[in-house]
Amino acid sequence: MTDGLPERFDVLVHPASELRGERRAQPSKNYTTRYLLAAALAEGETRVVGAATSEDAEALVRCLRDWGAGVERVGEDVVVRGFGAHPRAGVTLNPGNAGAVARFLMGVAALTTETTFVTDYAESLGRRPQGDLLAALERLGARVSSNGGRLPITIGGPVRGGRVEVSAERSSQYASALMFLAPLLQEGLDLRLTGEIKSHAPLRQTLDTLAAFGIRATASADLTRITIPGGQAYRAGRVLVPGDYPGSAALLAAAALLPGEVTVTNLRADDLQGEREAVDVLRAMGADLVREGDRVTVRGGKPLHAVTRDGDGFTDAVQALTAAAAFAHGTTTWENVATLRLKECDRISDTRRELERLGLKASETEGSLSVTGTERLAGGVTVGGHGDHRMIMLLTLLGLRADAPIRITGAHHIRKSYPSFFRHLEGLGARFEYLATDAP
Repeated sequence: MTDGLPERFDVLVHPASELRGERRAQPSKNYTTRYLLAAALAEGETRVVGAATSEDAEALVRCLRDWGAGVERVGEDVVVRGFGAHPRAGVTLNPGNAGAVARFLMGVAALTTETTFVTDYAESLGRRPQGDLLAALERLGARVSSNGGRLPITIGGPVRGGRVEVSAERSSQYASALMFLAPLLQEGLDLRLTGEIKSHAPLRQTLDTLAAFGIRATASADLTRITIPGGQAYRAGRVLVPGDYPGSAALLAAAALLPGEVTVTNLRADDLQGEREAVDVLRAMGADLVREGDRVTVRGGKPLHAVTRDGDGFTDAVQALTAAAAFAHGTTTWENVATLRLKECDRISDTRRELERLGLKASETEGSLSVTGTERLAGGVTVGGHGDHRMIMLLTLLGLRADAPIRITGAHHIRKSYPSFFRHLEGLGARFEYLATDAP
């Protein structure tokens, strides 16, 4: 990363009196990873315009190169020369701490005779479950070995197509992984998603990506059945990455918490990202928020009030919206968010503990998180970032409204999804100190 910050650092967040200015939303992390993978599965050259520069994107680029793709950054774009249906076999891939990247690649690994997946993040990605995806691949004929459904994992094909079930209870990423694989199998796949489907929006983003690369697919309205004919080829070309709603939700929430006026551009009103709902949630909480085309403007400092919402559709914005809830009148509850426990950290229990460390009242159930708002937050404490970019965003926003500075440990992990997060806030009037650390 070339953000001019130490490789590893804590951040000291100073209270801000106001935020004011305009920022262009960073490129979508979720679309960047999908477009780069689809580009590699095409034969020929694809230009991914305005690609994200996050650690997740770089992890995918590294793995695609190891598999034999040509990947080159050209300004803000990425040019990919794909390997089509023939990624290099006998390769060990290290996706770092990028869970979605790892799962998408595991699906495609069935095209190889053998691919092994490892990670340097044994206590994060190394602990996240992959068993539901591995079971589906085995039913298709893949040879799989794993550490009890966790990394390290080795996958080898060939696999047959046809009908297969995959659980969508823990994550939609398992189904997306199979969707990327499906068109390159001779028989395609007739996917049946079992259990209560979590995060419909990312599945629709995957379908949207397939369509952008010329892949035919059909899906039932509830997404429980997705059919992708086989014998297809990904079409190389040019795709434009939209703005990122999860990261922008943090900017909009920060703007709602402090006096001033902030506009975030490049946020399409018809975007398929579920975190687009953050705009409606903030408005429901009382934020003075106006949309004009792809521009969203917040006039901050207005009183906020608590809401109760099903957060399953906007899980990656829950942490940012929790910062708004921390200063809203009443108790806000995010329901149906059990999948937050399976992220870089346990975003329910770990969030509750950090909120309580700051003096806030919070509670949890297996699938919900509640926080009671306060008018003032003392600050003056050190809180843990838990190696989680979304947690770091939440704690940063709380620090901007606190009475005294807050120190967040391991703040360099923000680079996983939003490397320019602190710089963007500084451009709006925030002030941070970056404290180099040797902590892992």
